[in-house]
Amino acid sequence: MQRDPVTVSPEDTVESLLRTLREHELPGAPVVNGGGRCVGIVTESDLVLRDEEEDLRLPLHIDLFGGTIFLGPVRRFEDRLRKAIAATVEDMMTREPVTVAPDTDLHEAARLIAEHRHNRLPVVAHGRLVGVVTRLDVLEALVAAS
Repeated sequence: MQRDPVTVSPEDTVESLLRTLREHELPGAPVVNGGGRCVGIVTESDLVLRDEEEDLRLPLHIDLFGGTIFLGPVRRFEDRLRKAIAATVEDMMTREPVTVAPDTDLHEAARLIAEHRHNRLPVVAHGRLVGVVTRLDVLEALVAAS
C-alpha cells in the first residue's frame, strides 16, 4: 500500500487535476473532501470517452403524443455528458469507488482489482483515505508470498 497518496479535492478544476496527474505521472487519483473522506476517484476512464461514446448520442427513443419514451438507459447518457462537460473534479469523478480496508486480505484486493478492472483502489479506514493499493502492489506482494 502506498501511504499518503496524491489526492485531489472535489472543488479542483479539471485543468488542475490534469496538471497534478501529469506532474506525478499518475493514471488517476482519489478524491478527498476537506475532512479527509474519500468521496470518489478519477481514473483514465473518467478522463477519456471511448470511441463508441464520443458522439454522446441520446439513447434510442420514440416520440409519442408529444412525449419522449427512451428505449435505453438515460442515466448512462447523463453520466457521459456530465463527464464530457465537466469543469470540476466533482463533475467528473466516479462516486462511491470500490475501496479496501487496511486489513483486507491480499487475495481479496487482487480479486477486486481484477473483477472491477481497476489499476488502483483507495484504502479507507472509517471513511478516511489512508493509502492506495495498485495492481503492481498486489502483483509484487503475490510474487513475494510465493
